[in-house]
Amino acid sequence: MSTSGYSESLADTREVVGTIDGDGHEGEYVIADITRDGAWISTDLADAVEPDEMR
Repeated sequence: MSTSGYSESLADTREVVGTIDGDGHEGEYVIADITRDGAWISTDLADAVEPDEMR
């Protein structure tokens, strides 16, 4: 994983959120840093990992 652009001094200024986007039939799970333009990723909702599975 690349760490380019990462800064310890900026770590406290970031706000990362996750949400489901769409109508529920073909939705996507989106993860975004809402403090930066264009800083987001998404996956088909069917491919998203349940948070309990990540523990």
